[in-house]
Amino acid sequence: MPDLRSLFAQIDSVESEIVSLERDLVRIPSVNTGSMPTGDETAVCEYIRDWLAEDGIPSEILGKVPERGNIIARVDGRTPDARLMFMSHTDVVPVEDVGKWRYPPFSATIAEDRIHGRGTSDCKGLLTAQLMALRMLKRNGIDLEHSLVLCSGADEEHGGRYGFGWLAENHPDKISAPFAVNEGGGVPVRAAGGLTYLLGVGEKGRLQVEFTVEGTSAHASTPWQGTNALYRLSQLLGRIEAYKAELDTSTALFEHLSSFSIEHKPSPQNVDEIVAEVEPDNPQLASMLRALSRMTVTPTMVNGGIKSNSVPEAIGLTCDVRTLPHQDESYLRGELDNMINGVPGVSYRVDYMAEPNSSPFETELADHIYAATALVLERDVQWVPAISPGFTDSRFTRPLNTVTYGFSGSHPDDDPLLSRIHGTDESVGIKSLVSGTKIMLALACSMCGAE
Repeated sequence: MPDLRSLFAQIDSVESEIVSLERDLVRIPSVNTGSMPTGDETAVCEYIRDWLAEDGIPSEILGKVPERGNIIARVDGRTPDARLMFMSHTDVVPVEDVGKWRYPPFSATIAEDRIHGRGTSDCKGLLTAQLMALRMLKRNGIDLEHSLVLCSGADEEHGGRYGFGWLAENHPDKISAPFAVNEGGGVPVRAAGGLTYLLGVGEKGRLQVEFTVEGTSAHASTPWQGTNALYRLSQLLGRIEAYKAELDTSTALFEHLSSFSIEHKPSPQNVDEIVAEVEPDNPQLASMLRALSRMTVTPTMVNGGIKSNSVPEAIGLTCDVRTLPHQDESYLRGELDNMINGVPGVSYRVDYMAEPNSSPFETELADHIYAATALVLERDVQWVPAISPGFTDSRFTRPLNTVTYGFSGSHPDDDPLLSRIHGTDESVGIKSLVSGTKIMLALACSMCGAE
């Protein structure tokens, strides 16, 4: 095993290089609107390909269409089969109102020991740490017994049809490994018992529901001659806002609440009381407990009307739905049917984008993650399993028998709430980029048998 502490010192000495890589990646606006043409992830892949080539690391770009590439790189070991895969994605969500950002969203501005910009945290920060880990392996001539794969996919933000979903269906051999590390966990959360990290073992399901609200068109000067679909939309939105989801405490996180000095045994009857009790001092934990104890139905987009002087005949409403592991499409439809009962002219269509999925909590990969993190942070860490409220590309690798964890290696001083993923002023802490690089390097060395 190489002298990891010496390697960590090297990583500290190239902090400016890590920052430069992250900024360059963020400045390539690989924005995924969800409607083709979009994404342009190939530009990011080409940058990464050239960056890796500087150290002689081979890579290839594969894509369903030329402009939406996925990059796959390998550090070969003495045995050809890969044992570990580093996963990430290159696309980012759109920016809704540039004027609300403190800094231009693709400027990668450095301020307050953070890099600000769309995609800094989701997911180019993890990609940066993983790429730098590969570079440190090559620069130091570290030989691996087992091969290491890095894959950064397109289209994660809209279902993976051009990314890991396409790769899993068409090139499963390229992403074959028994273990993988992806986004969706590895962040610190405050707990009374000491430093606690969340290991992302699974994720909620993600569905998109398209409501259609119908009325009857008429001239706006005589609205009584028609039926305004907007008024019916108002009724529907009221129903969604008033929806009381069934409460559930069966996910694994609720078995570990004692780590956060919560003495009550959680149940559907008291989980909201626990959330209210925790929220003033630990809003991050409270938000997580709220998300993992219920299905959510969130209106996100409205489309309708053809002219300002015409009563709208049809309105479209898009809702994001996140389901718990045991809640299937039949369950969702039952909830939606009750929700719209009595509101005339409403129908819906379900677009199932991601099923709930998980990996076991106690595995060899988990043990190596724990050891690498403790070594880098030089302190004891306690771990709890977490189900991510958002979906990731891990749902494509878990069915391939790949134990996949969400783990980013964030620094304990980095407040996860400052990352503002998908929000205004998204950012990543420079300390987290450095700690993430160290942990990824240590993990690659231990999992792949470095010499």
